[in-house]
Amino acid sequence: MFGKSSKINEFRLWGLLFTLFGMGLMILGTAGIVFWGQAGKVFAAIFMVIGMIAMLVSVAVYFWAGMLSTSATILICPECNRHTKILGKTDRCMYCKTKLTLDPKQATDLGDDESASEEVGQPQT
Repeated sequence: MFGKSSKINEFRLWGLLFTLFGMGLMILGTAGIVFWGQAGKVFAAIFMVIGMIAMLVSVAVYFWAGMLSTSATILICPECNRHTKILGKTDRCMYCKTKLTLDPKQATDLGDDESASEEVGQPQT
């Protein structure tokens, strides 16, 4: 969605957005009771249900991101020298946003004296 973040962090961001959206809808629904009294109860019930669905979607997104995180390849970022997780063949560092790849054909900044595995980081076992 926003482009300059790792894939796992993007999934977590979507989970956070769904959480905030759901909570906002539930608060808005509760405001219907305050401002409209008895007529606002139907308004509140509708917005509470929609907000709860958004909250459940956020739980599903967070669960999915957690499951992806457990199977992600861990490597050392060549820029910041921190352990980071990578999904797929290309991703970004979770900390410094450096583009990383496991495919030597996609690595662009290879010097003559460096091998492809030194540039993209060593996968940890």
